[in-house]
Amino acid sequence: MTAFLGIIGLLLLLTVTGDAFEVMLLPRRVRRRLRFVRFFFQGSWSAWVWIARRFTAGRTRDAFLSVFGPLSMVLLLSCWASGLIVGFGLLQWALETFLGAPTSLLHQFYLSGSTFFTLGYGDVLPGTRAGRGIAVFEAGVGLAFIAVTIGYLPVLYQLFSRRESRVILLDARAGSPPTGVALLCRHCEQEALPELAEFLKEWEQWCAELTESHLSYPMLSYYRSQHDNQSWLAALATVLDSCALILTGLKGVRTFQARMTFAMARLAVVELCQIFGLRVKSPEATRVSGFDFQLLRDILSEAGLFFSEEESAESKLAALRATYDPFITALSKHLLLPLGRWNLSQSRDNWQKSSRGGDAKELVDSTPAEPK
Repeated sequence: MTAFLGIIGLLLLLTVTGDAFEVMLLPRRVRRRLRFVRFFFQGSWSAWVWIARRFTAGRTRDAFLSVFGPLSMVLLLSCWASGLIVGFGLLQWALETFLGAPTSLLHQFYLSGSTFFTLGYGDVLPGTRAGRGIAVFEAGVGLAFIAVTIGYLPVLYQLFSRRESRVILLDARAGSPPTGVALLCRHCEQEALPELAEFLKEWEQWCAELTESHLSYPMLSYYRSQHDNQSWLAALATVLDSCALILTGLKGVRTFQARMTFAMARLAVVELCQIFGLRVKSPEATRVSGFDFQLLRDILSEAGLFFSEEESAESKLAALRATYDPFITALSKHLLLPLGRWNLSQSRDNWQKSSRGGDAKELVDSTPAEPK
């Protein structure tokens, strides 16, 4: 029994330290299925979603879901610390029992906890030289764990802030919630199609940063935006939708930058689905079904955008959407993040809702246009 518990403690130490190293320090994903962090987020998120579905009010449910990201990190760090304390306690108890200095297992857990957090009360001491050596090593592990944690959390919030700052910029350009159709129409109506290529280039970089950060730190996917009608996933879908429309062929709109941004954005959704182990369904079960192409064409025509090849535009757009829609829909269902509709949203943008004493949109639209 003593040897068995000692082996359990050693395996627990190796599992926790290896898992924490891969998550916080290793700058690449490790394809190992038996990772504690994977099971932790799968189980905790499933339980959190089950509770969230019991709320009838949408705002209450969104507020509840927004807590999961930060809270899960606190729980994960607590689980790691608890695992290390228990592992060292079991190893210490098994070693001292084997060497003829038996003590209570609870006392060993207390000694392990005070040593890990370097409290140093001195009321319980190791009874052997090997035990004292393990205590010194545990104190070093505890200091290293606390130091890495202090440096780890600011990195997460910096990545979150950089992601969300670009999402907020979509408000005036693509609406709230954002849509790819609104993005193209607003640029065309304001005679800003030349600026659209530079805008897509910036979002190509954003998609690359999103892929790198969310593969290294998948828990960032659970951090939600400040507004309920905005999300990083809806922004990603908007970029994909707008690029798909451009690649279908629009008169007067160049396709090179849209092709580059589309490739980077699609890579992001495919890689994220693999990280979460999501089963991607056929295109017929996604947003492609029930799509009104005639309505889309009318909205684009009203804004001054026309397809280059009217006869093949619908089939080409459907083929492009089928390459990414199943992945984006799977992520939406898993993370409970709604996606914007294809038609223009009738609701006011967030920046318009915050105005007082007048219609902000009317005042901005009445500003004289720039000279050509």
